[in-house]
Amino acid sequence: MARAQALESLQTLLTSQTVATLPQIQNALGAVSPMTAFRVLREVDYRRSYNHNGRYYAAYDPARFDRFGLWRFRNIFFSSDGSLKATVLRLVGAAPAGLTHRELSERLAVRVHNCLLDLVRSGALAREDVGGAFVYVHPDPVRGAEQLGQRRQEAPTGAQAPSPGQLAVSDVAVIAVLLALLRSPGASLAEVAHRLRDHAPPIARCEVQAVFARYDLEALGEKGGPSGS
Repeated sequence: MARAQALESLQTLLTSQTVATLPQIQNALGAVSPMTAFRVLREVDYRRSYNHNGRYYAAYDPARFDRFGLWRFRNIFFSSDGSLKATVLRLVGAAPAGLTHRELSERLAVRVHNCLLDLVRSGALAREDVGGAFVYVHPDPVRGAEQLGQRRQEAPTGAQAPSPGQLAVSDVAVIAVLLALLRSPGASLAEVAHRLRDHAPPIARCEVQAVFARYDLEALGEKGGPSGS
């Protein structure tokens, strides 16, 4: 198929059904190979879905995207940035007070645990525990400090902070702490908190402290538990 005809066929496909899978694109181009389909795709401005494992393709139309650079077609999500990592980097960098995992997940409608962990490990993002939740910020120390300062200003004041035993923690956090102690009986609260910083989702020190307080884990050794002699 000639180049002009291939481009016309691709544009017709993406116009007629809005999104398409790679096999549909291959068929529209005359049952070509994936490599050939990608060569044609590179000649048009398109975006690949950041959910469904990037299965869907759509022509890029700026008018479709909201103020966050996101567009939803049925249950298929697209970003003006293309990839999920690039989207997370932009959203976090632009947020005056950084963003938590929960805020990002709600905005993007997908889980971003592993994406955030990869970005922190590579130094592309920084994070800090603020009020019991990790806040992700720009890696530049000055910009990151500004975001964290804004986050702390926005935190509610005047309310008495809950004690560790009263702090609500997820079942995921409870299980992660207990598993860490099973693997390393007698580990201290600080040791468990350090190990779980890279857990997906990351678990803040205050959550570990809450689990220790709720189940009286620091007293295991005194009660003849695993850490006892």
